[in-house]
Amino acid sequence: MAEDVRMTIHFTDNSSLSLIFPRVAESDTLSSRIESLLKNQYLLLEVEDSVMMFPFHNVKYIQTQPAPDPLPPNIIRGARIQD
Repeated sequence: MAEDVRMTIHFTDNSSLSLIFPRVAESDTLSSRIESLLKNQYLLLEVEDSVMMFPFHNVKYIQTQPAPDPLPPNIIRGARIQD
């Protein structure tokens, strides 16, 4: 069984929301959705039989684990957070 994806949305007010969802099918990868998501003004998620809309102007950044495979070609690989 494929590993679930963990997503944390970090908002501009310094709050955050963590979600878990099933990994998407190989033919519909998360990385293929990233470009499409960035063209829209909202991140749309189906969560427990409801739809949540997050305006991107309120989002500081989104972190997903594990990283999608394949990654978009323009990504910088191998970065580490330095304290």
